[in-house]
Amino acid sequence: MNEPETIREILENARTIAVVGLTNREGRASLGVSRFMQSQGYRIIPVNPLIDEVLGEKAYPTLDDAIDAHPEIDLVNVFRSPEHVPEIVKDVIRLKIPRLWLQEGVCHDEAVGWAEAAGIKVVQAHCILKERMAAGWRGR
Repeated sequence: MNEPETIREILENARTIAVVGLTNREGRASLGVSRFMQSQGYRIIPVNPLIDEVLGEKAYPTLDDAIDAHPEIDLVNVFRSPEHVPEIVKDVIRLKIPRLWLQEGVCHDEAVGWAEAAGIKVVQAHCILKERMAAGWRGR
C-alpha cells in the first residue's frame, strides 16, 4: 500500500474512476478533485444515492449499479468517512475492481488488508489529485 510503484501504476493505467461519495456541491473536495481529473482525460462515474448527476455524468446509488452500467471501471476513489470503508472494500472485492484509492483522511487498515489480500492495488490516505500533479500529466 502507498508504494510509489503502486501509485504510479494506478495513475498511469486507470482510465475509468468510480468516485464513491462524489457530490454536486461546490466547494467540496470530491467535486473539485473529480472535475480536475475529468479535465485531464479520466472518465468519472459518480456513486452517490443522493444525486442524479454531476459533471455531466449520471450518478449511481451503488457500486453495483455503476459497474452494471460501466463494466470498464478500473478504479474506485473513496470520499467517504472511514466507517463506510469496510462495506465499500467488500463491494470492490466482490465486483473484482482492480484498484482502490482512499482519499486523504480516509483510513481503514483492516479493510485495506482485505483488499490487498484479494490482489487489489490500494492507496490509502493520499489525494489522487496531489499525486497526479506530483507525477505530472504526461500521457493523459
